[in-house]
Amino acid sequence: MRRAALTLAALLLAGTAQADGLIDNVNGVALDSRGQVVRFGGILVDKDGKVVRLVPKGEKAPKKLDWRSDMGGKIVMPGMIDAHGHVMSLGYRALELDLSNTRSLSDAQGAIQSYARSNGNRQWILGGGWNQEAWGLGRFPTAAELDAAAGDKPVLLERADGHAVWANSAAMKAAGITAKTVAPAGGRIELLPNGQPSGVFVDNAANLFDAAKPKPSPRERNAAFLKAQELLLSTGITATADMGTSVDDWMVFRRMGDIGQLRVRIMSYAAGLEPALTIAGAGPTPWLYGDRLRMGGIKLYADGALGSRGAWLKAPYSDAPKQSGLSFINDTTLLNLLSRGTMDGFQFAIHAIGDRANRQVLDAIDELASSYKDDRRWRIEHAQVLDPADLPRLGRNGIIASMQPVHATGDRTMAEARLGPARLAGAYAWATVLRNGGRLAFGSDYPVENPNPFVGWAAAFTREDANGQPPGGWRPEEKVTREQAWKAFTQDAAFAGFAEQKFGSLLPGQKADFIVVDRDPVAATPADLRAMRVIETWVGGYKAWPLKDVPKVDSGR
Repeated sequence: MRRAALTLAALLLAGTAQADGLIDNVNGVALDSRGQVVRFGGILVDKDGKVVRLVPKGEKAPKKLDWRSDMGGKIVMPGMIDAHGHVMSLGYRALELDLSNTRSLSDAQGAIQSYARSNGNRQWILGGGWNQEAWGLGRFPTAAELDAAAGDKPVLLERADGHAVWANSAAMKAAGITAKTVAPAGGRIELLPNGQPSGVFVDNAANLFDAAKPKPSPRERNAAFLKAQELLLSTGITATADMGTSVDDWMVFRRMGDIGQLRVRIMSYAAGLEPALTIAGAGPTPWLYGDRLRMGGIKLYADGALGSRGAWLKAPYSDAPKQSGLSFINDTTLLNLLSRGTMDGFQFAIHAIGDRANRQVLDAIDELASSYKDDRRWRIEHAQVLDPADLPRLGRNGIIASMQPVHATGDRTMAEARLGPARLAGAYAWATVLRNGGRLAFGSDYPVENPNPFVGWAAAFTREDANGQPPGGWRPEEKVTREQAWKAFTQDAAFAGFAEQKFGSLLPGQKADFIVVDRDPVAATPADLRAMRVIETWVGGYKAWPLKDVPKVDSGR
C-alpha cells in the first residue's frame, strides 16, 4: 500500500512546468510504469499536447490557464492501443459486403443476394467476414453456392481471418482460373471431387485474382480510411499498429495527415521489404504529423491461419490428417530478409500461428540475435500454437509476443478440433509467456475480430466469451490479471512499436491521449467491461471523437 502511494505521489508531482490547459473534474484511473493502478482528479496539458502531470483529487486548479475542460466527474483513462490491426481493411469491410454477423450459409446467401440487388452498379461484389465454422457447415462453401446467391456477376469474399477467399464462377472465369491452374507457393486451391476448383482459395492462392478484380480509387481509399478511423476512435483506440501497409495505404495516411485529418496514431509495418524501402528508404521514417504516423517496421508471413488450415504445423491437423498447413517462406529466405531489413534499422513483425512456423521464426531470431545485439524488439504476431518446449524461447532475445485475446475465446472449439488435446498445452499461452520473462502486446487483428479493446481486455483475464463460456475460462491457467491485460493494451502495445516515449500512458511527458468512458474499468465486471461505452476520445490534448465536436487538426502538431 505504501509503495503504491509513493508511486502515485511521483506521478502526481512530476513535471511542474506551467501548463496551457486542464482536463478537470475527472474520476481518473491509469496505470503507473510498474502496472499499478493510480487515481487522479485532472490532467495538466502543455501547449504541445503533452501531459505535464496528473492532478490529485481535491487540488485547486491553477489560476493561469489558457483553457479548461470540465468533465463533470466522468471516468477518464488512457487511450487504448491495438498492437495488431489492419486499418484499410477495417474501412473496406465496413463499406463493402460484411458477412461477419451471418450464422449459416443460407443466412450469408440471403445477405449476398440482398447486397447484389442494392449495388447493381458495382462491377464486382467484394467484401468478407464469412466463417464456415460459425455457420456450423463442417466444410468450405462452394462457388456454386455463391452463384445461387449472386448470379453471373463476379463475387470475391475474404474469409473472416483474411487467409482465404470465396469466389463464384464468374470471378474465377475473369481471373482465368481452371482445373489446370496451379496454386502458387504458400497457397492452396480447394478442389471438388471432380478436380475442379471449388471456389475457395487459401492464403497465397487468393493472389490469383489480383489482376482481375477492380482496384479501389483514391476517393474510395480515402473513404475507407475515414471510416476505419471513426470506428477506432469510437471504441477508445487512440493508437494502432497497421500490419501490412502497402504503398497505396501509406499514401492515404499521408494525404490525411497533409490535410489535418489524421487523428488516430498509426505505427506502420510495411507489407514486405520492398514497400518498406520504397516508402521509408534506408531506415524507419521519422514520426510525422505530431507523432501520428511512422513506418518503423516490416511485416512478414511464415504461415497462414488455423481456420483455413493454413497454419503450418509440425504434425498433421487432427481433423484433416493429410494436411499440415502452408509454409510461406523457406529458412534461407527468411534469414536473408531479416538480415537485410535489420541492417537498415527496421523492426520485424512476423506472422506465425502454427507450431512449426513459430519454431522457424524462433530459430531465425536465435541465429540473428548474436549479430544484432541492440534493441531489436523482434515481434511474433499471433504466436497462437507453440510446442511447449518452445514457449520459454519467447522470453529471450527481447521477443514480443503480439497476441489477440479474442482469438482464444473465438477460436476455442475450432482450435480443439484442428489441434486435438495434446497440442493445446502450447496454444494461446499468455500467462506462460509472462512467466518465462516475455512481453505481451495485445490487439484484436481487426477486421478479423471486432476492434473493441474492452472485449479483448475482458477475454484476457477471464478466457471466457461474451456468454461466459466456458465457465471459469478455457485453459484458465493461461489467464492474465486485469492489470496485466490493461498494460498489454496500452503501455506494452506502445513499447512493441518503439513508441513508449511518445504515448501509451498518462505519465508526464507523454502525449495526452485519453478517453472518457461510462464506467470504471477496474471495478467493472467482465460483462460490464465488454459493454463499456466510450463518450469522448482525445488525442494529443484535442478532442478527436465525436466528429461533430472536432476542431480541424493542425497537421504540423
